[in-house]
This record gives sequence, structure tokens and C-alpha cells, in this order.
Amino acid sequence: MAGSLIRVDSLPAAPLDAAAQFHAQWVPPIRKALSEEAMVTIQFPPADYPHKSWRLAAIQELAREAAPVRVNGLEADDDAAVAAALDYLDNAPGITGQLLSLDPTGAGNPVN
Repeated sequence: MAGSLIRVDSLPAAPLDAAAQFHAQWVPPIRKALSEEAMVTIQFPPADYPHKSWRLAAIQELAREAAPVRVNGLEADDDAAVAAALDYLDNAPGITGQLLSLDPTGAGNPVN
């Protein structure tokens, strides 16, 4: 991988509390990684839909702040799905500021 993966864990269940903890606990080390890497991917555990908006807003703002460093987010708890997404992002240099929800039991690779 041409960057680093930061795995965010143990966030509160309530969206506002989770967002507050993410910004207080995780944004400082993410900013440090952004100063050292060409790409940073942030892995969130799967969560209910209300978490989508704050996660996407955080990823988009970090991407704007860090440009031209690429910042993307993944919502997943499956290591194989995360590895496949990281490989995809490594080979897609124009993708930044995105939050990708991964489903390892989904429809599969549409390219094959």
C-alpha cells in the first residue's frame, strides 16, 4: 500500500458522541499521518446509517485540508474486503474524500 491505514475502533453508539470522540481522539494522529504519507485510509467499524453523514463530512474535510495527499474512509470489519479496497485505492489515484461501505457478502466483483 502506498500509504497508511488507520483503524478507528471503540466509538460510542450515539452518532454525536461518536463524532466528538473521533475528532478528539483520532483526528490528531490522522493529521500526523497525513504529513508523512501520500495516502491515508481510515477504517471505521460498520455502523447504523446515522453515522454516515458525520463520517463522510470528516473524510471530505480531511481530504480538502490535506490535498494533494489522498484521504478515504472504509466502513468494514472484514480483512479481505479491506485489503481489496486498499488495492483498488492504490490503483485509483484520482479517488479522494470518499467513504466506501464494504460488504464482503455482496454481489461480488462486477468486472469478472
